[in-house]
Amino acid sequence: MHDSTRHNPLKTRILAVLVAAMPLSLLITASQLHPDPDGLGTHQQLGFPPCTSRVLFGVRCPSCGMTTSWAYFMHGQWYASASTNLGGFLLAFAAWGTIAVCGVCVAKPQTPLLAHQKTAAWIAIAIAAVTLVDWAVRLFPG
Repeated sequence: MHDSTRHNPLKTRILAVLVAAMPLSLLITASQLHPDPDGLGTHQQLGFPPCTSRVLFGVRCPSCGMTTSWAYFMHGQWYASASTNLGGFLLAFAAWGTIAVCGVCVAKPQTPLLAHQKTAAWIAIAIAAVTLVDWAVRLFPG
C-alpha cells in the first residue's frame, strides 16, 4: 500500500522549480528595465498605463515606485532601490531569498519546501507593513 505522507523528492524538486520561477522571472524582467529617475513610471516600459491612483486622485499608491525599486535593485543600486520604495527593496531581496531556498530544495530534496511557509508568511507580513508605513510617510511628510 502506498503511503501518501511519504516524502517524494521528485515532487519537491518540481515544486521548488515552479516556486522559484515566478520571482526569478520578475527579477530578470526588472534587470531589463531602466529605472525612471523620478522614481515612478518604470512599469510603463512594460506597456502598463500610469498609476491609476496618481491619475485619479493625485496621490501615490503603496506600490508606486515598486517596479523602479526592483529595477534599481537589479542594477546594483540598492540605496536608490530602498529610497524609491523600501517595501520594493525588501521584496526584491526576499525574492532572491526565495530562489535560494528553492535552490537548496532542488539540491537537497529531503528538505521539505513547504516547511518554510510560516517563515515566508511572516516575511510577507513584515514587508507589507513596511510598505504601508513607507507609503504613509510619503503621503504625510513631516
